[in-house]
Amino acid sequence: MISLSKGKTNTRYTVVEILTGDDSMIEFLFSLGCYPGQGVTIISKLGSNFIINVKDARYSIDEQLAKAIQVEN
Repeated sequence: MISLSKGKTNTRYTVVEILTGDDSMIEFLFSLGCYPGQGVTIISKLGSNFIINVKDARYSIDEQLAKAIQVEN
């Protein structure tokens, strides 16, 4: 298990858990459809921003959010 921030681009991962004590961050990720069991792909990394694909939609998240998302292949 790794954080999404350490993932490779164009690789599909499965979200295992969200590691944060910030409820608003968890709610935001859930609103994007990013929750345990869901697939996520890193489209690109631009500095400390990540473009991810979740449920056929693209989102931009910062490195703090990417670090909170724990994934596996």
